[in-house]
Amino acid sequence: MTSDTPLIHAKGDNAQSSGATSRSGRSADKPEYMSGFGNSFETEALPGALPIGRNSPQKCNYGLYAEQLSGSPFTAPQSTNQRSWLYRIRPTVRHAARFTRIDRGNIRTAPDREDSDLPIGPMRWGPAPIPKAKLNFLTGMHTVTIAGDSESMAGLAAHLLFVTESMKDEHLFNADGEYLIVAQENRLRFRTEFGTIDIEPGEICIIPRGVIFRVELIDGPARAYVCENYGGGFRLPDRGPIGANCLANPRDFLAPVAAYEDNERPHTLYVKWGGELFKTEVPHSPLDVVAWHGNYYPYKYDLRHFSPVGAVLFDHPDPSIFTVMTSPSETPGTANIDFVIFPERWGVAENTFRPPWYHRNIMSEFMGLVYGVYDAKPEGFVPGGMSLHNTMLPHGPDTEAFEHNSNVELKPVKLSNTLAFMFETRFRQRVTKWAAGMDTLQDGYIDCWAGLKKHFDPKNKEPK
Repeated sequence: MTSDTPLIHAKGDNAQSSGATSRSGRSADKPEYMSGFGNSFETEALPGALPIGRNSPQKCNYGLYAEQLSGSPFTAPQSTNQRSWLYRIRPTVRHAARFTRIDRGNIRTAPDREDSDLPIGPMRWGPAPIPKAKLNFLTGMHTVTIAGDSESMAGLAAHLLFVTESMKDEHLFNADGEYLIVAQENRLRFRTEFGTIDIEPGEICIIPRGVIFRVELIDGPARAYVCENYGGGFRLPDRGPIGANCLANPRDFLAPVAAYEDNERPHTLYVKWGGELFKTEVPHSPLDVVAWHGNYYPYKYDLRHFSPVGAVLFDHPDPSIFTVMTSPSETPGTANIDFVIFPERWGVAENTFRPPWYHRNIMSEFMGLVYGVYDAKPEGFVPGGMSLHNTMLPHGPDTEAFEHNSNVELKPVKLSNTLAFMFETRFRQRVTKWAAGMDTLQDGYIDCWAGLKKHFDPKNKEPK
């Protein structure tokens, strides 16, 4: 996010009480949003809760406390400086007593090495069924891969998330990185310090580092993919010669309006810090922000609004053309993480093998399928499943995809009702013991290329 974009105002009654309705009588279960990526927003749930012309007055209206949440160092360049001012019922120093370390469950954090018996090579998993056990956002998080080093703020973890029950009077913040959540089955509601966000399959939610939130179910047990970004926050990629439009357009990103809880019930606050989990008891809700302004906040995006750009004459472009957001590294053009999608689109290229070509890549690729069919892997890669193609290990279309697309009549074809994504990073992704032991790991995945035949004929240059 950049800080040189316009200030967006959202004022009025949107105060969320401890119940299901707001203080103005409107439902707190119908989130309201402000539009734009990287904007500096201001929003208040009570009129006059935001100070005018200053950040930290001697006394705030309504007896609120002023507190800053910084997503970057104070001295970061203006274009990357991130912070928001929160006006809350109690400062967060009152939301934390003595912390106790607790079991981290199936959550792992790089560089937490775990030896598994899996050799290197392409890997693929079928969809894991949603367990019947009671699992919330924290206990239902299962780490599949880790990469880089969270201590040096570089790399990622890819998680599979199962949620079978809502968090009740329980909250979480992650000091190790930001979460990018890709909904895959059923909807999720994120109640945050900044307001409420709902997502459904086809949408994503980003919770920045340090933001307090809880997660609730809306219409039944849910499954999702999660990218934990240890590095710099996600931003929109530079479009280069594409110009000002297409790909992910800033106006389609949505930030929540201010909403707050004012109750005195006991709450539990969990913190992920240094790869470990801690908890503390709080005698009131930590979601007590009545107003806020700034450019550091949670937000959502509907991936179906992505405007893809592709070849209109010949050749398959690099998959980087489908980048929604990127977390840059210190090396220009080399991402800490690229979040890439393969949405609905038309294939029109002439005399072209249209699926992604065979390749080896310095970047490692964790893929998931939200719904539909992925054109390079029509069999075996199904919604809720995932695959891993690691650094410099070869991969590409399976035998069926190669034979079909090498011989099919080339006419305009629309790839409909499909949405796949990729967490791509410059680091090797190491598989956790939990993922290595999953029943849905496809031991025969490597055989999907076994049927590729030799077509070489030095006496005949015409392709067969």
